[in-house]
Amino acid sequence: MKAYTAIVAPGLPGRASRLDKKHVFALTAKGSRELKSAATSLTAMELKLLVLIDGNSPVARILKLFASQPEPELLDTLHKLKRAGLIADAGGKEDAGDGSIEATGFFTRPVFPESEAAGAEAAAQSDQTLQMLRKQGYVARIAKRAAEEKKLEKGQKINVLVIEDDEQLSKLLRMFLLMHDYVPRMAGNKEQIVAALRIAPKPDVVLLDVVLPDIDGFEVLTRLKQHPVLKTVPVVMMTAKATREAVLKGLVHGADGYITKPFDVDIISHAIRSVIGLK
Repeated sequence: MKAYTAIVAPGLPGRASRLDKKHVFALTAKGSRELKSAATSLTAMELKLLVLIDGNSPVARILKLFASQPEPELLDTLHKLKRAGLIADAGGKEDAGDGSIEATGFFTRPVFPESEAAGAEAAAQSDQTLQMLRKQGYVARIAKRAAEEKKLEKGQKINVLVIEDDEQLSKLLRMFLLMHDYVPRMAGNKEQIVAALRIAPKPDVVLLDVVLPDIDGFEVLTRLKQHPVLKTVPVVMMTAKATREAVLKGLVHGADGYITKPFDVDIISHAIRSVIGLK
């Protein structure tokens, strides 16, 4: 039997609206614009709830994050956001309507632990991956190759988001990617990551440094893999220290590959093409 909660709509005493706690809401284009705007008329609670609407999390999961707040008040607020056209029933809509990714809540959305099955699978791969990473001074170990071979249309280019805070390495990677006809997008901290994700279209692949100045690279990986739009984007981790713990952590949270530093830049193109299925 489904779990329903009855709430009374404001201004309509005695008329209750029932909401399935398994229900999932998604941001509308209007809701996305509201989050991006410099000024808003929403209350603090409305904004907090709006940030958590990701088209993936059921109502019950969102309510757990506000245990100190009265549940009827939270449910009423969700209804208000829906009536205002800021959220809608999730129905597979992936973006804000303009080709960009709604990234305002990227670092404030809750993240959830991976399943035991994912941990067991990663543990089985980690030793083999680590052995290959240590075999040479640098190597790309691709954990998840693309399921299908991909061919580029005439004039089509691959968008690569590089998350790397080392200025010298970042410049080198950007130059290399431009020379090889990729479209690079660079970010070195949380603010720049959010800005890069707001640019349309979404990246085809992400190169992610493990160590960043204001956030752990593995947290960025987790957020990418749990994002309703970005979860299918391949992520290749770049690390200077390939320990079993680091490799295991990356695999369990969905890393598609690893590259050890220092590396020959030619290995980058190999890694990109492998994870997205290009020959």
